Amino acid sequence: MPGPLLHVGATVLCAHGGQALPTVPNSRVLVGGMPTVTLAAPYTVAGCAFVPPGGNGPCVTAQFVTAATRLTSQGQPLLLQDSQSVCAPTGTPLLPVVVQTRATGM
Repeated sequence: MPGPLLHVGATVLCAHGGQALPTVPNSRVLVGGMPTVTLAAPYTVAGCAFVPPGGNGPCVTAQFVTAATRLTSQGQPLLLQDSQSVCAPTGTPLLPVVVQTRATGM
């Protein structure tokens, strides 16, 4: 399904409100002057508020598992707003809440 491209300026949160940032921006494709992010880039999560009694949290890292099917850069699919991800160690998703709307992909 088509959707806006994720870039380093997007606001991406873990399911518990922690701020997620990509560790490897893709400077070959810029959106609004900011690098985009590919499927290969892991995210770091800071400020996750989840403190479970079983000791399985908070969210520390995340990896997207789906991305654009028709849009790549340097051989890697670009991330879209509706791309799916998994946080470690909790297994919850990242939530892209504020993204640019000018460039979309599929």
